[in-house]
Amino acid sequence: MTLDPGLDVRRIAAAARSILACPHEVQLVVDGIDDIDDGLLEMQDHGGRPVLTCPAGSPLAQAAAEGRGALLTASSGLGATNSPDRDATVTLSGRLDALGLEQCTCCDEVRMRVGLNLDFVLLQRCSAPADAPAETRVRVPLGAFTDPAHDLNRGFLQRSTEHANLCHQGELRRAVAAMTQTRLGDVLGVHLADLRADGVSLDWVDPTGAHRTKLRFGARATTAQQLGDLLRAELHAGLC
Repeated sequence: MTLDPGLDVRRIAAAARSILACPHEVQLVVDGIDDIDDGLLEMQDHGGRPVLTCPAGSPLAQAAAEGRGALLTASSGLGATNSPDRDATVTLSGRLDALGLEQCTCCDEVRMRVGLNLDFVLLQRCSAPADAPAETRVRVPLGAFTDPAHDLNRGFLQRSTEHANLCHQGELRRAVAAMTQTRLGDVLGVHLADLRADGVSLDWVDPTGAHRTKLRFGARATTAQQLGDLLRAELHAGLC
């Protein structure tokens, strides 16, 4: 498949990276292995490279040690459940690589970190028929896909917001209480929204009603680490 010179490569790469960072579902096919349990996989986007974790003694860990070929398909988790943004998948092929062992922070299980060294990335519309024209299946150049300019992609920002709202409600409530000089018990709920490289919207509810404020960061983040540091500094909260 050749790349249409009329395509906006930067936009296509950004869309593919966003899906990889915010998948609804991930499926993995490995050469010579027929019992990969997708439900046990954990996957993160590391600069455009999928990194999975699995039990150290699993078939996937063995396949990584052997450098087997693999095909990973991620369906879009962007936007609302039934939004048009969900009508896409990104498929990545390459060879597995054993990156090392790590111990789970919440139990004694030892897990293997497995990377996928890419040789091919394909962006496809899910609703396209089997005989769809070539423009519904687009090959993404690897250089554009792994460009650091896409590290703070839409999918990463969505997942970061979801994580903060789901896992750090206590820290968010304390931040709002300190910011508004309100009793902690009167801050009934907090919601981050519209997280961007240069700021975030903060919604909360207290006995007087619902409120929203826009927080502007002191600088524009260019990396995930910078974004986390700026968000924590603005909220004065123990977010991770």
